Amino acid sequence: MPCPRVAAIHDMSGFGRCSLTVALPVLSAMGVQCCPLPTAFLSTHTGGFEGYTFLDMTDEMPRIADHWRSLGLKFDAVYSGFMGSERQMDIVRRFIEDFRSENTLVLVDPVMGDHGRMYRTYTPEMCRKMGDLALSAGLITPNLTEAAFLLGRPYESLSRTKVGVTELLSALSLGKTRSVVITGVSFDDGLLGAACYDADLDEVSFAFSPQIGAEFHGTGDLFASVLLGARLRGKSLAEASKAAVSFVHACALRTYNEGLPLRDGVEFEPLMGSLIL
Repeated sequence: MPCPRVAAIHDMSGFGRCSLTVALPVLSAMGVQCCPLPTAFLSTHTGGFEGYTFLDMTDEMPRIADHWRSLGLKFDAVYSGFMGSERQMDIVRRFIEDFRSENTLVLVDPVMGDHGRMYRTYTPEMCRKMGDLALSAGLITPNLTEAAFLLGRPYESLSRTKVGVTELLSALSLGKTRSVVITGVSFDDGLLGAACYDADLDEVSFAFSPQIGAEFHGTGDLFASVLLGARLRGKSLAEASKAAVSFVHACALRTYNEGLPLRDGVEFEPLMGSLIL
């Protein structure tokens, strides 16, 4: 059987572990062909670095899609992340419409903000457009901030209890029509992880690991990439969530214990062997 094929629509940074520099090696290690469709190329990611270069790939994105279409390419999944503009979100929606088949898994990671705040490159209109893009998804992976944006609720009003997070999953599932994994969930001071709703099974589950006393760049991209790889290799959404939480924790713990620069992202490369299925 040929390995699954993913169209990964993200930005790429020459330095710093995030977006495509995470998705490409992680999905490859998990036996998935990752076909990058870059939204931008940066010299470094934007978290903790100054003076980075930025090459906007918006005009090139439809040309790439047109060429792929002319080749008759098929994808088992379409996987999108950070978007640089409203126009890019429209391009991705069109890409999904053109390349989606009955069995294509569409994962939209609605990257918009964290800790109750929008990222500095985002606007309220871009957040609204991201919500429109997420309507095309069969699986979304917001953090709590992005969950609030998608639902149009104040971040401060979100309940952090198990009952409250379960209600968030239900609201984000759009009447149980799409699966949802919310990251950055904690019911206990010592544990951090993800809450999961599987629309196919109509089941809620949770996955946690011990919390580490530091914040790392790119962990959301790492989580979503492992989650997608595990799903495409036959794992249930609950199993895939547990695998993603466990791997991100192991990489973050290694990075923290080694005293490595946090802005570089978590050092996942030495642990890649555990992802090989």
